Amino acid sequence: MKRQNFLTTQIKKIASFMLIIFSVVSLSMLTSCKSAVKEPTGESLQKEKDAILATIEKETNSFFARDYESWKSTFAHTDYAFQAWSNQDGTFDASVGWELIDKTIGSYISENPVPDSAQRKVERKNIMFKFYGPNVAFLTWDQFNSDIGANMFLHSKETRLMEKINGEWKIVEVSAFWDYKNPISGDKLKDIQKMDKESRGKGKL
Repeated sequence: MKRQNFLTTQIKKIASFMLIIFSVVSLSMLTSCKSAVKEPTGESLQKEKDAILATIEKETNSFFARDYESWKSTFAHTDYAFQAWSNQDGTFDASVGWELIDKTIGSYISENPVPDSAQRKVERKNIMFKFYGPNVAFLTWDQFNSDIGANMFLHSKETRLMEKINGEWKIVEVSAFWDYKNPISGDKLKDIQKMDKESRGKGKL
């Protein structure tokens, strides 16, 4: 009887030990798999960058063209999507979740259906990418936004968080910090296009 109890105890100890070993191995494999997920490189990296910029350009062009369905297709329809910008009076507007973004911008497109894309220019300079694995990317850049007719530009500092969903890059986050106090004359467009350094909001054109 004592021998049987002894064997039972030993078997339990061995089983517990094997369970610990299995857990450690499984954790190591999981960690290894996670660490193996790296950002794209080389031609693959450029391909992903081009696809991301295509989505961003599409969102802008669709908005000015007042093409709601096209604009809508560029966003991640998730509860964690986010869009915010500063206002001229010092306040800001922000929408958290796709439903609020759609309500805000979708309503604007509906209430202002006349396209004005042919009369506006948007210049993006100093675009920086950071990939967090193959499916998430963060971007920053300087943006110069013209009025109708491109007689004047306003500078904004922009960020985007992009997520690849079902193989397509979608916009998850939009932040735009506008400088309303220092408008830039439209005849400075060539200088804007020549920019090769990041602007921190000082030393305007």
